Order: sequence, then structure tokens, then C-alpha cells
Amino acid sequence: ADDGSGGDVSIPSFLMFKVDADQIKAEVKANQMVQIEMQWALPSPDDRVEYDLWTTPSDPVSKDFQKNFKAVAQALGSHAYFTPHMYIYDGIKSNCQGFDGENMCFNLCTNNGRYCATDPDNDLDHGISGADVVKESLRRICIWKHYGESDGVGSEWWDYIAQFLDRCDNPDFFANEDCAKDCYKHAKIKGDVIERCMKDSGGLEKDTPNTFLDLEMQAQVSRGVVILPTAFVNTIALRGGLTTATVFTGICNGYLDGTEPKICTECQGCPDFDGCISSGKCHGGKGGGGVSKNAFMGSILLLSCVFGAVAFWHYRKTREEMREQVRGILAEYMPLEGDDGHVGSPMDFARRGGTENLMMS
Repeated sequence: ADDGSGGDVSIPSFLMFKVDADQIKAEVKANQMVQIEMQWALPSPDDRVEYDLWTTPSDPVSKDFQKNFKAVAQALGSHAYFTPHMYIYDGIKSNCQGFDGENMCFNLCTNNGRYCATDPDNDLDHGISGADVVKESLRRICIWKHYGESDGVGSEWWDYIAQFLDRCDNPDFFANEDCAKDCYKHAKIKGDVIERCMKDSGGLEKDTPNTFLDLEMQAQVSRGVVILPTAFVNTIALRGGLTTATVFTGICNGYLDGTEPKICTECQGCPDFDGCISSGKCHGGKGGGGVSKNAFMGSILLLSCVFGAVAFWHYRKTREEMREQVRGILAEYMPLEGDDGHVGSPMDFARRGGTENLMMS
């Protein structure tokens, strides 16, 4: 597994414990065939899956996922519990707070250097600042506390994220309070409740701790988050692209056998994934781009008819060719006398289909 230091590894590789590797090396040295299977297994404790997403408001990789996953979260319903997490840098450990409590990292931090985030556009004088990212992170934490934590689905939270990405995700409006209020309105969120939550948790202005941001920093240390974005299913990190389909597959694989919801058995592997999630039924046939049973049987029937027609045509054509050859052979013989004394041509006999005797008894 990549602990964050594997950026310079450009070939397919994975790490093994030495005791396991020594056994494989011994087999290879003995000129024995070695076959290794690499498999990821998800814990499957019960009939409800817990999944988390670690990201930041400025993370570009997870934007499409956050805009599109609401329908899946609603389809899973009470069978899955989602928790969003915001990655916050500890400013004190990063020496962004001086001995006198002064913020040493300019506009990257809030609370006099306690909570920090990287500058998305790498320009400390213009655009979005790290402090703006911390503030939006706290806002999203509070929205989840009031509109998602109770059911683990958080439809309003997903709506707010989608509205923010459409309306405010640019340097001009990212930190604009009016833009945030407009997102509240369209997501049916009470803005005064969220603003009070942000203030009651400790705020962002003074050299005071913020309860929610401290909890996020503690959680990221205990979980060992080093790569953003990262999705966890039953405490196991999902590797690969962060897409709606991959996370949905990971969640469905996290259920105890026989307890997965119907949406998993119906939509996992369905080529029309979005249509299946919205309707609850796969209409395109399952199998990663295969064909449905009806289409397959119809194709087999059509091919059978085509081959049958070709075989019949070939039979008729071969029969006619053989008849023409017989007629040609008979035409080369001298006229013969029939039973009634009539002398006729063998060609006449061939045209009559060979129903008379050519030779006299």
C-alpha cells in the first residue's frame, strides 16, 4: 500500500513482508512455476456499510463524485451510513503559530495559525486563500451535523455541495457570503442555524480551539489519511479512481453475504448505471457492456434462420447442377428405342425426369 511516499514508483508493484517474499524467491530459485494472486478484501461485518470521504472544498479530483453521488446515497438509504470529512492541517505542528500566539503563515490559517489549508491557486495575494478553504470546510461540517448525521444520507448536504460547485467554485465567489447564502436557499438549508453552529464550535477568528476542526484533525491522524481524496468503506481505503460507480461497487462488496440491498444486486455491473440507480432496475442487461438474454436469444434465432436459408439454397443449387450434368452425359449417347417402338433422344428422357426405361427388356 502507498503510504504517500510512492510517487516515484512508475511500474506496477506492491510490497510484501520479507517472510512471504523469501518463500517466493526460494521457489523461483528452484526453477518452480510461481503464481501470485493479489486480492483486496473488504470487512463485511453486518447488513449496514459505513463509508467516509476525505477531501477539501478546493479538491478538484472529487468534484464530479460529489456532484453525482447523491442519487446513490439515497438509493442505498438506511443500508449505508456516510460521513464526510474535511482535511485540516494542524497549524501548531506546522509552526504556523508563533510563541506569542501570532499567525506566522499569513492567510493560510485561521484562529491565529491553529487551522490551516494549502492555497489552491498558489497565490497568497490573490484568489482563494487557505483560510477561505478552512472556513468552507467548517461550514460543510456544520451542514452535515444538522442535515446528515442523523440518517447517514444527507440529501441537503449533497444538494449544498452541488450548488456550491455550480455557483461559487471560482476565485470570485468562493469566499463570498452572499453566494453561500444563495446555496443555502437552493439546498433548503437554514443559514442562521449553520452560522450559529460555526460560531458555537469555536469560530475562526480568535486564538481559541474549534471543537469540530480539532475532531477532524484527530480523526485524520487515527485513520492515517495521507492522500486526498480518499474514500473508506468499512475502514478500508478504496484505491483507484474516485468515481460514483467504483465507490458504489466498494460499498456493495462490504455487505455480509446475503444482506446486500436490492439496489446492489440490480445495479452492480449494469451498463446503464445512472438509469439503474434512478429507476431501481437495470434495463440494459448486466455484465459490463454485454447483451440482455432476450437480445442474445433473438440473435441466435436470427442466425439459425440465415444459416438454414443458406443451406436450403445450397441444396437446391447442388441438385440443379447434378441434374444438368446428367442431362449433358445422356445427350452424348445415340438415340434409343423405347418400349413402344418409338426412337427418342436421351435428352427427352432426361427432361421427363428419368421416369421411363432407356433400354429394352
